[in-house]
Amino acid sequence: MTTLSRRELARLAAGITAARTVGLEAQTPAPSVYSGPLTGVEKGLDDRRFDPVAFTRDLYAAAPRQLRFQARTRSEAEEWQKTLRSKLTELIGGFATERQPLRPITLETRTFPGYTREKIVFDSRPGVSVLAYVLHPEKAKRPAAAMICVPGHGRGVDDIVGIDDKGGQRTDKAGYQHDFAIQVAEAGMAAVAIEPLAFGCRRDAITARKGLSTTACQPSAGGALLVGQTMIGWRVWDVMRTLDYIATRSELDSNRIGCMGISGGGTVTLFSTALEPRIRVALVSGYLNTFRDSVGSLSHCIDNYVPGILNWAEMHDLAGLIAPRPLFVESGEKDNIFPIRASIESFNSVREIYRVFGAQDRIEQEVFPDEHSFWGRRGIPFLARHLNA
Repeated sequence: MTTLSRRELARLAAGITAARTVGLEAQTPAPSVYSGPLTGVEKGLDDRRFDPVAFTRDLYAAAPRQLRFQARTRSEAEEWQKTLRSKLTELIGGFATERQPLRPITLETRTFPGYTREKIVFDSRPGVSVLAYVLHPEKAKRPAAAMICVPGHGRGVDDIVGIDDKGGQRTDKAGYQHDFAIQVAEAGMAAVAIEPLAFGCRRDAITARKGLSTTACQPSAGGALLVGQTMIGWRVWDVMRTLDYIATRSELDSNRIGCMGISGGGTVTLFSTALEPRIRVALVSGYLNTFRDSVGSLSHCIDNYVPGILNWAEMHDLAGLIAPRPLFVESGEKDNIFPIRASIESFNSVREIYRVFGAQDRIEQEVFPDEHSFWGRRGIPFLARHLNA
């Protein structure tokens, strides 16, 4: 028989107690994942709400939309357009009162099967330069109809004119944008493809060091907000100045100009066409939706936001400013950032505005079986038809 000291008995008792405690804890399942300070709390929170997106959707439901479309006649609709255009211009930060010299230069001209491509630079305002590619189709009659082409988020304008991430020329129209500027040229229209602010060569040095696909929307779009302006307003102004540049080119027809873009380029296209009457036709790809279901409920880049916009209008109201000019909208069934149900809802509201203008035959939507990408199968022929290209 072994005799245990008091100290050894104490240690043994402590071990038995610990074992019993572990056993009891093992019988009470612990939460598998800690998700924050309310993990495992089940009482006292029945009437509490912590979801900020749910809160903003409540605010959306109560938003006044003071300039929503309510016109019943064309004359009423035209007056509504004037009022909303003025308010929208104010909300995006306004535009320069003077147009500075463009000072255009041509950096390079290259020839490809079916078209030539120029690389150009012009100034849109003091201290702000724009890079663009002009694609001239060989068979187009001069002066040629022209489409201003605006890329979405990614490497920038190179990604819509067939330039790969090594600077070489590709032939397979890869990526979600499918080199749609080349598709425009192949359809017989000139393409003026512009580099959006904060993409490609128009980025700050810190962002540029992070790689070709890193955009500078932050901090530049945030910087715009700090001075009461918006990235949307800056990019729309670049489109307006691109129209001025096209007017200096005798081989391009300044009376037959359209605008098109995918994703963020669709944003720029919608706002630009709504505010710039010189744009004759538009193709909005992967954008038309509701602010409620897209940028108000899902994670989007800061360059999508216009402070206070829902106090005055929804996205389909803004699209209604394009009427009665031709508008083509395309939306992917599997688009997970611009949900298809809201895209169809918004399009139907825009079509009602076109009905009041007596222009139902000038607006179309194609819903295609894919994700967030450029499609163009009906859209590009629509542009060519309405620009008589």
